[in-house]
Amino acid sequence: MPRSLVVKVTCGAEDAERCNQAFTVAAAAAASGAEVSLWLTGEAAWFGVPGRAEAFDLDLATPLDQLMGAVLTSGTITVCSQCAARRGIVEGDLRDGVTIAGAAVFAEQVLADGVQALVY
Repeated sequence: MPRSLVVKVTCGAEDAERCNQAFTVAAAAAASGAEVSLWLTGEAAWFGVPGRAEAFDLDLATPLDQLMGAVLTSGTITVCSQCAARRGIVEGDLRDGVTIAGAAVFAEQVLADGVQALVY
């Protein structure tokens, strides 16, 4: 059985390749059967809002909304609560399947047995 994977993406369109890599790894892990938790922090928090992932464009990359859909088939996507608050994002602003949570939940996830955590 694959280990659980927690992926934290800390950048948005300002660092498109690193941002896309995080989403791609999370989606690939979900497709391989891993339990994936994708955290959107910093400027990546905006991708929790409908239309933002669809507007992201990177040549030769799978669209972010499709990668998010792959993660949500078997995992979770969470926007950092402080990052959301700094940007005025509230639960009602989020796309279906995306939630807001804080550092305590993140720490609980990454400290669980058998979890691999990656930060991009």
